[in-house]
Amino acid sequence: MEFTDFQLQIKTMLPELELRFNEPMSKHTSFRIGGGAEVMAFPKNPEELAKLLQVSRLLDCKTAILGAGTNVLAPDAGIPGLVICLKDALDGIRQLDDTRIWVAAGVTMTRAAVFAAGLGLGGMEFAHGIPGTVGGGVYMNAGAYGGEIKDICESVEAMSLDGSIRTLTCEEMEFSYRHSCLEETGDIVIGTVFRLTPKPEAEIRAQMQDLMERRKTSQPLDKPSAGSAFKRPVGGYAAALIDQAGLKGYQVGDAAVSSKHAGFAVNMGQATAEEVKQLLQEVSDKVFENSGIRLEPEVRIW
Repeated sequence: MEFTDFQLQIKTMLPELELRFNEPMSKHTSFRIGGGAEVMAFPKNPEELAKLLQVSRLLDCKTAILGAGTNVLAPDAGIPGLVICLKDALDGIRQLDDTRIWVAAGVTMTRAAVFAAGLGLGGMEFAHGIPGTVGGGVYMNAGAYGGEIKDICESVEAMSLDGSIRTLTCEEMEFSYRHSCLEETGDIVIGTVFRLTPKPEAEIRAQMQDLMERRKTSQPLDKPSAGSAFKRPVGGYAAALIDQAGLKGYQVGDAAVSSKHAGFAVNMGQATAEEVKQLLQEVSDKVFENSGIRLEPEVRIW
């Protein structure tokens, strides 16, 4: 393959890091959509992440942070510059004391919830079926079935774009619905301390199993998607509003509103990012016409 100047530069400057060139984003997003990332890097620790950020500044390149890609719509044309993938790269999980665990950003929410359950610590049951990483979950205050990250977060280690690390309390994270202050600062989650509640392990596992069964029954887990396509609007629920507008099964190319759960946009096979974007826009417009409520995408459109 022929390398771009940027690929050659970063390869020369970071020979010890795991780097992939023209790596298909479709391999790293749950939508299974997206063209090649010019450079994708997989830092194994905060020091490697800091080096990547330093080099990206030196080369003045665009940098994007990716977790498990479960809430991302990547462009068909690919991503120029650098994509830093933290899933399974920034790894580690440990018990701190009787009620607290520390979890690295690249650990999946499911794995963290199972670890907590094994210690007889409750509070993460809601997170068991959320497919993303802890880093992504903290960044957007992920939630499900009445639970949110803000309910269990004690503190967050975050790296700024200059490579320095600071610790933020739950209050300093300014959590709100699907939002944290990191969206404004651009800081990257390195690890999180969760404060949990002692609870019988069997009870925790039973609750996680119950929530998983509810997900399987109600959600289109057999089709590539990015979870809930729209944020919950004031004055209603996205899925109900979409259903009321008669849009279950509505399709643009291979992108469709799930016929099982109207809140999900799914890839029926060969959907493109442009088709998904058009679908989201048309659904938002039609729901607005029908109800006067404007739906906003929860999916992060890159």
